[in-house]
Parts: sequence; C-alpha cells; structure tokens
Amino acid sequence: MSSHREAPEIAKDPVADSADLYAFVSPDKPDTVTLIANYVPLQLPSGGPNFFEFGDDVRYEIHIDNDGDGRPDVTYRFEFTTEITNPNSFLYNTGPIDALDSETWNRRQFYSLTRIADGREQRLAKKLPCPPCNVGPLSTPNYAKLARQATFALSTGEKVFAGQRADGFFVDLGAIFDLGTLRPFQQLHVAGKKLFRDEGTPVNATDRMNVHSIALQVPLGRVRRKANRYSVADPASTIGVWTSASRQQVRVLDPGPDLAAGPFVQVSRLGNPLFNEVIVPMAQKDKWNSLPPSEDKRFVGFVEKPELAGLLPALYPGVFPNLDRLNKAGKPRADLVAILLTGVPAGLIDGFTNTTGDVQADMLRLNTAIPPSRRPNRFGVLGGDLAGFPNGRRVDDDVVSIELRAIAGLTVPLVDKTFRPDEAAAALTPGLSAADVTAPLLGHFPYLGTPYDGFNNPPASS
Repeated sequence: MSSHREAPEIAKDPVADSADLYAFVSPDKPDTVTLIANYVPLQLPSGGPNFFEFGDDVRYEIHIDNDGDGRPDVTYRFEFTTEITNPNSFLYNTGPIDALDSETWNRRQFYSLTRIADGREQRLAKKLPCPPCNVGPLSTPNYAKLARQATFALSTGEKVFAGQRADGFFVDLGAIFDLGTLRPFQQLHVAGKKLFRDEGTPVNATDRMNVHSIALQVPLGRVRRKANRYSVADPASTIGVWTSASRQQVRVLDPGPDLAAGPFVQVSRLGNPLFNEVIVPMAQKDKWNSLPPSEDKRFVGFVEKPELAGLLPALYPGVFPNLDRLNKAGKPRADLVAILLTGVPAGLIDGFTNTTGDVQADMLRLNTAIPPSRRPNRFGVLGGDLAGFPNGRRVDDDVVSIELRAIAGLTVPLVDKTFRPDEAAAALTPGLSAADVTAPLLGHFPYLGTPYDGFNNPPASS
C-alpha cells in the first residue's frame, strides 16, 4: 500500500494513519495546486453503528517546503470536534440525512482550519461541517449533494473539503505480500513457477474501501515563495509537500472521554508513496514516522541500496541479470536518491526538473510551472508525462508500477549512461490501474470518487 498500516505502531492507530498523499497542479484550475491527505485507511463501508471519522484528539497537518530545507514554510492545520445530537440513541442516524444540519443525523463532525506561515497563525475557518459517512440509499439518498454542501470556498482563496471518499489507490496486496508475487509474472517467481504455468489476474485489494480525505485547493501564490518568475527551471517553482498526524504526549484513559495533555508529538507522516512501506526497515519505521523530512539523511543508505532491489533477482531468477550485477557491484543508487530525496536536477530529463537542492528529505516534489497534461499517462515521467509522479502525484498515477520499475533499474541510465536496464524492468507491474477502482474518479475537486455505501457493498444483486 502507499502508506496504509506501514509501521508497527501506526497500524494500531488507524485514525492517525497517513494513508496517501497527492499533490498536483489542478487540471481544471491550473492557477492552483490541489493537496489531498488521506487518513483512516481500509474502511469497510458497512462498518456501523460506529462509522468512521477523524480523531478529535489528532492534529492533522499538510506541510509545504518552498525553500528546500526539508522544513515547513507553510502549514495547513486541521482540528476536529464531534457532537452528538441525541445522547439517548445508539444510532448514527434516525432517518434520511438530506442536509449537513439534518436533525436525523446523530453524530456530526466539524473542523477548524489554520494556516501557519512566517511564524504567524491565521485561522481561516472554524466549525466547518464534514459530511456523514455514506451509510446507504435510505440514510444518505443523495451523497453527492452532501459532499457538495461540505465543500467550501474561503475568502483567502483556498477551497477545502474534509470527509469520507472512496479509496482511489490500487494495489494487489494479497499477491505482493505473499513473498513478493506479482501476478502478471507469477509463473516466473522462484516458488510460483512450481505452482503456476500462466500469469494470473491481479486483484485490487483496496477496491470498495473508503478513506477519510482532507482536500485543499490553494492558489499558487499561497504555496510558492516570492520570486521574479516561475519558469520550469526556476527553483522557486518547485515545492515539497508532506503530511503528518500528531497526538498530545500524555493520554489518560477514562470511562468517560479520555484526557490528553502535554505537547503534540508526531506519530505519522507521508511524502513519497511507499517510502516508509518499502524502503525503511521495520525496526526503524516508527522512528521515521516521528521525524521531520529534514532528518531523512539518516535513511539515505536504505535508498542507495534498497532491499527490494536485491530481492527482485532472487525472487525472479534469470529475469533481472543486469540488476543483479548492479547490486553486486555495490554502487549507491544515485537515481533513487534523486527521485525520492532531492528531486531530479536539470539536465537529466529534457524540459524537466523538480530538485529542491542538496537537503535529503522525503517529500512529494512538485514543479508548479509544469502545466497539467492534456493526455495524462499513468506512468508519469517514466511515460513521458512530466505532470505526473514523481512530479507530485495525481490520483490516477500508477505509483506502484513506477516505483517498482525505478527500483528494478529503469532509471539508472539517468545517472549512468553505460547501464542497460533489463527488459523486464520496463514491464514490471502488479497489473492494475485506476480502471480497477470501482468508484470513478472525479474531474473536479475533491477528485476522489464518491465513497461506497454500506448497503450496496458488495452490490445487493451479487
């Protein structure tokens, strides 16, 4: 997964789990950047009567670094409160919810939004309502209407939404975590070749699951540092983005509401997809979640010599001979360091750069001077589409395939023209795309699809 349950401690705390992060120049409003941070992963839509929600005791933040030091220059902070309207009912709702102030909705959630920049905190909004969870056709008969009601345009130029959405991430978890099996190549797997004669059909394990999304659309001038111009080659055009969740240091369990005290400490973060999931070893995952990106120099060794790069030739014998020789040579993977920790410098890819300088920090780097693609390619920069991952991340980018191919050696020629990637590196994929997500993505804010409802999951006709 991108970052669902990626570390031992955060796997026990889903309400604070940073699951996915997206950052892209808005295709329908290119003078803005859209930032989407997902939390509370793997929601079963029928999971009542206590349906999913944000944590009142969690501080959710989206950070923007616009000067390349791996520290936030702009932060958007979201804080939630929950209200029960009928303390004598166990039900989430007692009738159809047709508006955000419906009297039949028993458990409502609100949030405040604060912008932090230049050492100042600015409260942008308070007590904005979230939509309910998508319970079913009787309880939430017009969910799209409720989502529209919960989308707010602020006087400062931002647009904001916080609430449940369909999980747009696609990944074959059942295969990948069964000893690294990729179903399109299962017959080539060192153990799979004893079981399979042919390739298999991939399964999207996150399909028909929901998440809770914080979506923010921000004018470019509110995230970029001031500069005379913003061309592709200008450093001021590129921003770094990551998200975090924090809890207060002390928590006292109580039969009533729990008590929290002390300073907030970070328990989860996310920049590039799969970084903590696949790059950082298990013994250090919780530590990584507690640190800012500016401390990621501690983990550069795992990027320079990723464990997965060594596993691919072992799991698929004879398929990656060039990668195997590269691994045995012991040369650090400068291509992966550029992609994940510093951004790609100018001169490696025609017309493209998203470097933020020498500081090694895991952030989604977005060159905001690159316009949205008219014909998006799900393989992003690897597919010749400079508006896609690793230039930020769009909701339909095939980040699992892109990162697998990079780790398999497809991007090594960026820094070593003598290296020839294995033929399999360009074909490596779990075999899924956004077409394998049942809920269609939207062409407008907040872009992720309408959440699946509990009554029709699975469909009643099946």
